[in-house]
Amino acid sequence: MIEIQLLAIQAIGEVFAGANLNEVLRNIWQINSRLTPQQRGAIQDIAYGTLRHYGQLDAILHQLLNKPAQDKSLHYLLAIALYQLCYSKAPAHAIVDHAVSSSRKITRNPAASGLINAVLRNFMRQRTLLLDQIKSNEVARYSYPQWWIDKLRQQYPQDYKAILLAGNEHPAMILRINSLRTSVNHYQAMLDAQGIGSEWLGGSALQLIRPVSVEKLPGFSEGLVTVQDAGAQFAAPLLDVKAGMRVLDACAAPGGKSTHLAELTENIKLTVLDKYEDRLTRLTENFSRLQITDYQLICGDAMNPSQWWNGQLYDRILADVPCSASGVVNRHPDIKWLRRPGDTDNFAQIQTTILNELWPLLRHGGKLLYATCSVFNEENNLITEKFLSIHQDASRLPCSHEEINNGQLLPGPHHDGFFYALLQKN
Repeated sequence: MIEIQLLAIQAIGEVFAGANLNEVLRNIWQINSRLTPQQRGAIQDIAYGTLRHYGQLDAILHQLLNKPAQDKSLHYLLAIALYQLCYSKAPAHAIVDHAVSSSRKITRNPAASGLINAVLRNFMRQRTLLLDQIKSNEVARYSYPQWWIDKLRQQYPQDYKAILLAGNEHPAMILRINSLRTSVNHYQAMLDAQGIGSEWLGGSALQLIRPVSVEKLPGFSEGLVTVQDAGAQFAAPLLDVKAGMRVLDACAAPGGKSTHLAELTENIKLTVLDKYEDRLTRLTENFSRLQITDYQLICGDAMNPSQWWNGQLYDRILADVPCSASGVVNRHPDIKWLRRPGDTDNFAQIQTTILNELWPLLRHGGKLLYATCSVFNEENNLITEKFLSIHQDASRLPCSHEEINNGQLLPGPHHDGFFYALLQKN
């Protein structure tokens, strides 16, 4: 467990230095190739869990420490050990003993191990009291930055608590059945035969009763199924693509929505665009696994179509724009601590530019779906309202799904948070 704690500390430290958790973990796996799948799973669980509950863990540490630990790594070690004591089934004495041993690997200061031991045992003695004392602290209660809590409270006075709590839940594992290759009923029978329970959510979506590794999914490598959140699966049907149409996915990687478009309607002229070559590599792998070959791949920037557009208009455009990802923090808990209050304004500028630049590429009568995985209004309705006020040839069509309210899909037990605005060129 010592090596697991140390690598989890490294991951947490790099996140608070500004790095993306998934990228950090990928680098750790590459450097430490000897790690078993079980060890990787343990490191990932600790890193994700600590970040998911960091507001609470940090508040507890502020009560237990007379002053913050000068060595950040020791602070993160304490946070990780507290997470394990609060949320894991590991024996408490083993967690403390391993944390003390880990501290000796972090620093040569002999006082460090004594501090770690004293703080953790003090928590074990006073756990109930300490947890009661932080109940009035919103950052501790919800484990989000205060500015994030305040923003959601202002924008969703009735729903903000539910949104915050949903972001701290473990995400469900949702599958999208490839309708070109099989049916929901047939694939559900395949799952049943493997002892994997599932629930149909509508459309092509199945939710697994318990998550499993993709290697255990029947037909995954053959392209029968894709792992994709149910809310993300709303996008392709909303565009209502017909055979023969020219379709652009303007911010396509990693390709979940692009491949869904190809699965729903055969014989479309699909162009998938992304500005990053390394992300296009992953996109190509997804298309290949699903055995989808009829598409055009372009490395280009949606903010600058003049560099890549050939002048032919599109019937449908999907603009799944870069955003704060505030609707998917259950899957990416590092986002809560990486974002800053001004980030939504920066994203809004990018989103506005992409929308304005893509609009001339759409034919008259065509439809553009503006999409984010954000719950912040300044990235969603405020963007589309401003766009509609400027573009007199644009109108907004209703999104025909009962869970979408004025374009907003709030995070819940079966889906993440998304925003969809379907725009038509008149």
